[in-house]
Amino acid sequence: MRAETKQAVALLRAQQLTCAVICQDHTYQSTARGVAPLLQWLEQGVDVSGGYAADKVVGAGAAYLYVLLGVTELYADVVSDPAAKILIRYGISLHYGEKVDYIRNRAGDGQCPIEAAVAGVTDPADALTRIRHRLAELKKE
Repeated sequence: MRAETKQAVALLRAQQLTCAVICQDHTYQSTARGVAPLLQWLEQGVDVSGGYAADKVVGAGAAYLYVLLGVTELYADVVSDPAAKILIRYGISLHYGEKVDYIRNRAGDGQCPIEAAVAGVTDPADALTRIRHRLAELKKE
């Protein structure tokens, strides 16, 4: 694991963050849950390409967002098997604490709705569209 990724992991733990990305001289961090910070960075045009990230939980949806953000290396406390396959397919070096079959929803009684929304998707842009659509549906509920 690169020094920058280790630094992102240290930040994640010390400041109780949900995710952190170190890119050149900038650090981006968040305590927001789910894919919200990743979507926000994408929508704001934050350039973290070539960056090093640490995240608490990475499902397939988050994996596609990290692909779109262009990170080089990622550490996840928990990563789903589909997310790991996506990251590896797109050349992102992955380190993790635990790999699970799928990410559970917040109630703990099923699959994460974002991970379910991108099941079978092979294109990151399509995944982004599906993630946005599913989040809009969840807000209505």
